[in-house]
Amino acid sequence: MSLYQPRRAVLYVPASHQKALAKSTTLHPDAIIYDLEDSVAPEIKQQARENLRLHFQEQGQITITQALRINSLSTEWGQDDLRLAAELRVQAVVLPKAETPQQIIDVARQLDHDDAPENLEIWAMIETPRGILNADEIARLAQKSAARLRCFIIGTNDIALSTGVKTTNQRSALLPWMMQIILAARAGGIDVLDGVYNNFQDQAGFAAECEQGAMLGFDGKTLIHPSQIETALNSYSSTAEEAAWANQVIAAFNLPENAAKGAISLNGTMVEQLHIRQAERVLKRIPKSVKRFSD
Repeated sequence: MSLYQPRRAVLYVPASHQKALAKSTTLHPDAIIYDLEDSVAPEIKQQARENLRLHFQEQGQITITQALRINSLSTEWGQDDLRLAAELRVQAVVLPKAETPQQIIDVARQLDHDDAPENLEIWAMIETPRGILNADEIARLAQKSAARLRCFIIGTNDIALSTGVKTTNQRSALLPWMMQIILAARAGGIDVLDGVYNNFQDQAGFAAECEQGAMLGFDGKTLIHPSQIETALNSYSSTAEEAAWANQVIAAFNLPENAAKGAISLNGTMVEQLHIRQAERVLKRIPKSVKRFSD
């Protein structure tokens, strides 16, 4: 099996909110992004870092991916945030407003300097006009393991703010740029996550946007509220039919007579070795039971 990790439901948790931090240990998204950036006011950035240190000391064993959204290295908080990520040994650093390959390189070098684990990833947020224009160039870094780049996150709110486009009408004005970022991510061989849906009380609208995102090819959805987890997991999970196909592909290639073949016939359709990787991803996205959230 590949090292692919599903990122169907990725929940932001503000590091300044102790109740939210405590609640996060009872939830079951695929990943949690502990936020030190937008959701934390400047005057409590240091306190938010201390909250996270205490939270990681007190939490029990956890199996979901944990990421930390830092402030940009150009701010007065970025370096301390990055050192904290290395200290806590999270699985990923989320870099906001990535616009150039050099920003990724700078974060990777600092992580190396701070003796961060080699498998600590960088997830780059593409959320500015310059970031969109440079998305392909940034994604090319994923071909170099030292750059640590493994995922794009689209910041739809910031894109709308910086360009003036409206997010209404099924985000039609954003679609060309979203597809541009998805294409760059696929060319670089990395995952790409959809932006947040702001009205967490509008479950129907959220479900529709998840359906749209899955159709566009996103790997998952970033979330602002625990009540959105189950819908995102279901929307980005494999169907029973997809799972059955995946099991058939893997079983067929495991047959001794097919071990050395690059392509075989399966139920009247040609499948190739590359479909094994696709099948593995499908099986890792089979739905799991999730804990429902209630206020």
